[in-house]
Amino acid sequence: MTANEATRRRRQLWAGVLALIGLALLIIGVTVADGVAAWIEVVVAILLLVTSYIVQHLARREIVYQHDEQR
Repeated sequence: MTANEATRRRRQLWAGVLALIGLALLIIGVTVADGVAAWIEVVVAILLLVTSYIVQHLARREIVYQHDEQR
């Protein structure tokens, strides 16, 4: 496994972890939490999901835009 593959896998792992935490917070914020706490949890969940998407996009972009010699 090359360094680029390891970096890509690590980024995808972090993206997955962030997405799971974001979804859990979103579910708790929508179903269980009440008042201001619910809004804070929902906003944090949305930020985590967007961050997860960005990290995943960066990991994919490295693969798509690699030079042909490096593939």
